[in-house]
Amino acid sequence: MSPAPKSESETLSTELQYPLPTPPELGEAQEIAPGVFWLRLPLPFVLNHVNVWLLADGDGWTLVDTGLKSSKIEALWRQIMSDHFGGKPLKRIIGTHFHPDHIGLAGWFEEHWQVPLWMTRLDWSMGRMLQLDSRQNLPQPVIDHFSRVGLSQAEVAEMEAMGYANFGNRISPIPMTFRRISHGEELIIGNHIWRVVVGRGHTPEQACLYCDELGLLISGDQILPRITPMIGVYPSEPDANPLLEFLHSLDRFKGLPADTLVLPSHDSPFVGVGPRIDKIRQHHRNRLDDIFGACAEPKTLRETVPYMFDREFTDGEIFMAVAEGLAHANYLIDEGQLDREMGADGAYRYRQAGKRAAAA
Repeated sequence: MSPAPKSESETLSTELQYPLPTPPELGEAQEIAPGVFWLRLPLPFVLNHVNVWLLADGDGWTLVDTGLKSSKIEALWRQIMSDHFGGKPLKRIIGTHFHPDHIGLAGWFEEHWQVPLWMTRLDWSMGRMLQLDSRQNLPQPVIDHFSRVGLSQAEVAEMEAMGYANFGNRISPIPMTFRRISHGEELIIGNHIWRVVVGRGHTPEQACLYCDELGLLISGDQILPRITPMIGVYPSEPDANPLLEFLHSLDRFKGLPADTLVLPSHDSPFVGVGPRIDKIRQHHRNRLDDIFGACAEPKTLRETVPYMFDREFTDGEIFMAVAEGLAHANYLIDEGQLDREMGADGAYRYRQAGKRAAAA
């Protein structure tokens, strides 16, 4: 998730409605529509939970997302399968995207319960790559990337001490085979048709699921009610422009009916997808203004962080803040509004190149 923005808590949409404000207890399954159950699993972070969705599927069940790899969550799943599955098998897992809190146990389910994984190709590939690339020491190209964005030696040393295995440590081995799902594809789950709507930016190809008959959108992390998803640029693709992809892909959700119940991966289900998208767009316009204004004089990316966030960062959080700042800086570079130049110290300086234009 995105580090908390300065203005987010002050600009929450008052147009959202929360018809299901009380989440299920751990290990419980709350039916929120015919054959659609809301489950909540714990996370060991500030963002302390993830929502997953269990769908009745004829003679079995389809599960959307699995939670993080941990012995506690494995035990919860054994309890849930015993208490709520009614003797019916789990037929498949649909992974919205590759992050560990979403498919961390997909490999565990495959190994112990012979359950296939359905995902988009790009997110399955990205997860497999990160899993296989996990290692104890921080690779030199990653260290070089942190230096180019202006992290201090102490901050780089903090990242080195964390190593490069966090992803692999939080996920069971991602299955070597999967069933690809694609934007616009219609999945028959039980008695209902769910259409795949791909969102981009937070991950390369996040799969959301919309059921017109039930009036439900499983939105993953793409559309959340009170926070914005992390839109970041990482060492593997330092010149990427994920913010542009994110803003464009939001258009795919604007035409949904106003009374659609959005089932997000974090927080509570809500109604008001259109107003929430407008707020998310405004949030990123504000971030772009922050970056652009900061660069009236040349600055490293690290030096722009206080203009976007009004708090200190610990335990590697600065990595997320810089990644998000870089996503906004790259957007402005591609729009011709920022320039960058390499300094003698090996860090880029960013400065205004022209008049600030509105975001897409």
